[in-house]
Amino acid sequence: QVQLVESGGGLVQAGGSLRLSCAASGRTFSRIAMGWFRQAPGKEREFVVGISWSGGSTNAADSVKGRFTVSRDNVKNMMYLQMNSLKPEDTAIYYCAARTSYSTTVRITPRDYDYWGQGTQVTVSS
Repeated sequence: QVQLVESGGGLVQAGGSLRLSCAASGRTFSRIAMGWFRQAPGKEREFVVGISWSGGSTNAADSVKGRFTVSRDNVKNMMYLQMNSLKPEDTAIYYCAARTSYSTTVRITPRDYDYWGQGTQVTVSS
């Protein structure tokens, strides 16, 4: 079992920044691949960024490349999402996800992840 708790969401103006955090517990964090997904009203959950066990490999959706950065601290059992140059279309609930089985690539579909946090709301005003 892996427990995930997101924090850091809120309301920000377009062009602003937010930093989301995901606290993990329950299993050896350094053995878990992690990802951030988001879901806007009326839309499917979509991949945002992902990071490998070691943090040495990352992947990001085209819509956030150059603006969002994922990182992790395997000592503190934390994952972070730094979001810069936010746009109104980034408005969504952001979910932290964990994948416990090994993969040579960063997975980008929700079904590839085993555990999910409760989500944190990010709202970007124009």
